[in-house]
Formats: sequence, C-alpha cells, structure tokens
Amino acid sequence: MPPRKPLDGKTEALRRRGCLNANPQSVRDDVYRGDDFFDPRDLVQVKYEMLRRARVDGQSIAACAAAFGFSRPTFYQAQAAFEGQGLPGLISRKPGPRRAHKLSEQVVDFLEGLLVDDSELRTAELVVAIQRRFGLEVHARSVERALERRKKKRR
Repeated sequence: MPPRKPLDGKTEALRRRGCLNANPQSVRDDVYRGDDFFDPRDLVQVKYEMLRRARVDGQSIAACAAAFGFSRPTFYQAQAAFEGQGLPGLISRKPGPRRAHKLSEQVVDFLEGLLVDDSELRTAELVVAIQRRFGLEVHARSVERALERRKKKRR
C-alpha cells in the first residue's frame, strides 16, 4: 500500500474538481511508492499512468487495470474517454442528466400558461396536466424546481 500523503489543500481541490480517487489504497503500482510526484489520490494522474503503461510500456490491460486499482471495463472507458477528449476526458463527471431533460422550455411555458389562467393550481394537478398534454411522467418536485428556475431567470 502506498504511503499516506500528508493532508493538505490538495485533497479538497481534487474533490471539488471531481478528481479525487475514492480508493487510493487500491493503487498498487510501484511508481506510487515513495515518490511524491505520483499521488494515488489524483484520479486523473492514476488513470493516465495506467493508460500510458499499457500503450507505451506494452503491459497487458488486465495487469495495468489491476495494478492501478481498476477493472478492465473501467480501463476501456478511460481509454475511450482519453482518445476522444484527451486529459479532460479522464475527469469524472456526475452521473445522470445535466439538465431538466423532460421539462423542456415548451413544457415550462405550458405550465406557466396554466398558472396564469389559474394561479391556485397545485403541483399534483400540473403533473397530471403534463401527463395528459405531453405524455410525460414527471415528479412533482421536478415541476417545482423547473418553475423556480424560470422565476430566477426573470430576476
């Protein structure tokens, strides 16, 4: 197991940017032992070194993945991301949608129109109206958030 690095601001910086390796103890490659340059907490660095080891040094994918604490599928995902986007592709992204994909501008416009006609409509009634008009199953809280975002944009 690599020696623990002293706690500093780097851990928090890596966490904020989505680059903190959740399992630095699983990095067993020798280069991460005793060298302050190589930091097993730095997920981008670890993934890059894993890919480099396979491509440049010719080590097997299975051996590289194991030495750096990853599965083979994760190796292939990192490889595809790196080939398509370079180093930024190795930065983890939060899973799930990046925006309100069901509640498009058109749907929110529809909701606002309903609320102009009847400002007393409850969220549950708006959910039913969306289902009838657009055939979409949405959660009541999603409707509330979409309307709140729209209000903030107008300010």
